[in-house]
Amino acid sequence: MTAMQNVSLGSHYAVHLPAPDDFAFWRERARGLIQCDVPPDRVSWIEPGGTGDLFAAECPSRGEKRLPVPPADAPPVRVSRRFLTLARSAALHTDPARFGLLYRVLWRLQRNPRTMEDKADPEVRRIEELAKSVRRDAHKMHAFVRFREVQEEDGTPHFVAWFEPDHHIVRAEAGFFMRRFANMRWSILTPRGSIHWDGEVMREGPSAKAEDAPGGDPVEDLWRSYYASIFNPARLKVSAMLSEMPKKYWKNLPEAELIPQLIAGAQAREAAMVKAGAREERARPGSLAEIAQAIAACRDCPIADCGTRAVAGEGPQQAALMIVGEQPGDQEDLAGRPFIGPAGQLLDEYLTRAGIDRSAAYLTNVVKHFKFTWKGKHRLHQSPAAKEIDTCRWWLDAERAIVKPRIVLALGASAARGMLGRTVSVTRERGRAIRLDDGAELRVTVHPSYLLRLDGTAREEQARLFAADLTAVRERLKAG
Repeated sequence: MTAMQNVSLGSHYAVHLPAPDDFAFWRERARGLIQCDVPPDRVSWIEPGGTGDLFAAECPSRGEKRLPVPPADAPPVRVSRRFLTLARSAALHTDPARFGLLYRVLWRLQRNPRTMEDKADPEVRRIEELAKSVRRDAHKMHAFVRFREVQEEDGTPHFVAWFEPDHHIVRAEAGFFMRRFANMRWSILTPRGSIHWDGEVMREGPSAKAEDAPGGDPVEDLWRSYYASIFNPARLKVSAMLSEMPKKYWKNLPEAELIPQLIAGAQAREAAMVKAGAREERARPGSLAEIAQAIAACRDCPIADCGTRAVAGEGPQQAALMIVGEQPGDQEDLAGRPFIGPAGQLLDEYLTRAGIDRSAAYLTNVVKHFKFTWKGKHRLHQSPAAKEIDTCRWWLDAERAIVKPRIVLALGASAARGMLGRTVSVTRERGRAIRLDDGAELRVTVHPSYLLRLDGTAREEQARLFAADLTAVRERLKAG
């Protein structure tokens, strides 16, 4: 009897998933069942017993019917990209009916490929709700995991965190923490399993309890002091804060114990800030170190609230050359240093060719925080708005006042706007020496990231012009 004949007799199939987050397993079995024309009401999707069992193996019950084998001439399974994107997230939800829901919609997609476009469809809406809930849980994990330092037997520091996810996101989010804390030895313990990174290999472990995680370490005192210093009463909206940081997470956050007293004193602090006057009236920092501390606490534009760190400038306090870029990138944000990512490495290459010593130059960005948007698990650069550039220009002016460079090289239109306070055409200003109010000479060229986006003859031509711009800067530096 063929698989198709077996199905036609009304067979019911039970699919035992090896793990509650195994979307790949579900996808493979679902594809085969669709190709055998098995309707949704004849399939049961069964998770392993025990919540958070990340390591159970597939173990069909005795007497269970084997899944049918698709015939050689079975048509391919039709699926939209939107369905796959949402299904990957929805599969991590704790709703026990999620795999059945996904299979029903996949079944319907074979009959109507535009099913996912119907926003009013209750099953499509349910998948969207599940996926949104999982993405929100992942965001909370990124934001509210707090590592505490413990010592291994050999004295090596190991950082341990406790987190309570709502859904099966632990393994899916392991890569985020591996990339962000690649040089640390760390563990994240949760009731749904644990993950451990030793700097080279990611391992999985069983579920844990809160008492398995350490209670605190000396670094938390520094973190509480920093949090109190950056708490901005002018931006305080308690309802919005509780929406983004529910109280269930507070017990794991060292700074949370400060929140009630900070809220209580917010009105007084806000009044003090208003009385202090506009930022133009503030005293400028007297050193580069003071600027670095001040921009870390700055919340004058929305970019500073994106959860990234402020990246200060780097270089000698009295450098003849100041190089200004647009903003830090992903790698700069992680390391806290300017121009170390792909664009920075390309800049280093061209500076070397031109005979310019990077270590003798002061490198900074007009915007001090990384503005980005999420695409899957990756942070993609977003250009800062003119208002954001103009707001951050105050810090750039403070750096220039201390460094007093003879020549400023602006990389790209955003950097040029930060220097001149107006929209600038790189093509029109390129090759010109622009005299600034303090007597410094401004040169404008493209940002190295622009070269990375080109290929072929276009890249060759722009690379030639970029090299010529740096050569002109070197000659001006020699001229004194």
